Amino acid sequence: MRLLRSTDLALRFLMRLTVVETSTPTTRDVAADMDVPYTHAAKVVAELQRLGLVDARRGRGGGLSLTEKGRTASVGAVVRTFEGEGDVVDCEGTTPCPLSPGCRLRGELRRAQEAFYAALDPVTVADVVAEPTGPLLLGLPKAP
Repeated sequence: MRLLRSTDLALRFLMRLTVVETSTPTTRDVAADMDVPYTHAAKVVAELQRLGLVDARRGRGGGLSLTEKGRTASVGAVVRTFEGEGDVVDCEGTTPCPLSPGCRLRGELRRAQEAFYAALDPVTVADVVAEPTGPLLLGLPKAP
């Protein structure tokens, strides 16, 4: 299974915001710190804000901050949200699979997908920034 780029960015942004010490970085700052395009970052931040995981304020003195909900969010829940509902494979797409009526693979892949999410459900964003990750995030070079 491969995560969407937006899922990866959402998790990295949440992790980065978890360890911010004093300043309130902007979307542009975090995008630069994570070496991702600003346009991608803005879309991800908008979704994180909609989910109540990040507070984003515009203008002078604005920036991004992690909400308490964001700090305690389940990594599994974040991944589910960004990945969306659906099966690992598209058996009913534009060219339906001829094996669909009797295929057992689809069910097995679905169980594997649920096991993946279940493994991430008890893990919080705060958990994944524990040593040694937190200090690494703090040591990222600042964008110019």
